[in-house]
Formats: sequence, structure tokens, C-alpha cells
Amino acid sequence: MAMPSEKVLLADIVRACRSVGLDPILIGNAAAALQGAPVTTRDVDFFVRDSEANRRRIERLAGLLGDLAVTHPGEPLSDMTRLVGGPVEIDFVFHLSSGARFESLRSRAVDIRFSDVNVRVASLADIIASKRATGRPKDLAVLPVLEQTARVLEKMEQDAWGAPPRGRS
Repeated sequence: MAMPSEKVLLADIVRACRSVGLDPILIGNAAAALQGAPVTTRDVDFFVRDSEANRRRIERLAGLLGDLAVTHPGEPLSDMTRLVGGPVEIDFVFHLSSGARFESLRSRAVDIRFSDVNVRVASLADIIASKRATGRPKDLAVLPVLEQTARVLEKMEQDAWGAPPRGRS
């Protein structure tokens, strides 16, 4: 997700999430793309706290976003909720394969602002850990791209702060 219209759509989704009381963290390839990774995706994935209240909020969100259908793909093996019927599928994940807890992921997340909304985005390190732990071929295939992006961003940050390049003093 990098096109302006996609960012507007994402901002609308996050705004709607907040209006029903959800505190989502964007994860997956959409989160990586917002941080500069050259990846694409066909859906938007959010990590939310696992609670009955949040599950009810997701049901309300489906109506707010235009009467989207609420599905539970992969049950009983997968514990996620998917909203379908809109311009993009929206997945809500309650547990990450990496085992990271919501609070720890949130503490490392970055806020990216566009269209008057701060979107809380999982760190690249957390996205990488989650994809590695999931172990699905499509997640493993994107790991080299995400790892290279993380290295480039780290180098850019070091250069911006005047740190010597690695291996030099």
C-alpha cells in the first residue's frame, strides 16, 4: 500500500477503527510498505488485543464500513477475523505466530501520519519476526526484501546521526 488513494483508504479504516474503540497496530506487508519496503499486498492486517469487547467492536466496524461480511477463515486452526466486501480485505489478528504480545509490539511500533491520522505501524523487526515464525512460503519469500530494507533504513539512520559506517572508526 503506497499509492495516495490507498493511504486515504487506510486512513479511513484506521479512523473507523478508532471510532468504534479499536486500537489497531498495522502489521504485515502493508506495514512494511509504509516503512519503505518494496512489497505489495492485497489486504490490510491489524493486530488487536484479544477480548470479547474487541470482537464486538470489529462486528460494529463491519457495519460502519459499509455492511462488510465478517468471516473467520481457517477456523479452528486460525484465530482471526476478516472483513470482506469492501475495496480491500481487512484482517484482524489476535495472536501472532512470533508470540509477541500486543503491549510489547505496541511499545516498538512507529506512528506514521497521513490524511490527518496517525497510523500505528509494527516495527520492521517485529514484522520480520512474525513472518519468520509463521513459516508460510509467501512469508518466507518476502523475508530477504524486508531484511534488506531494515539494513538500509538502519544505515540511513546511522548516517543521519553522524555515526561512522560499520567497520570504520
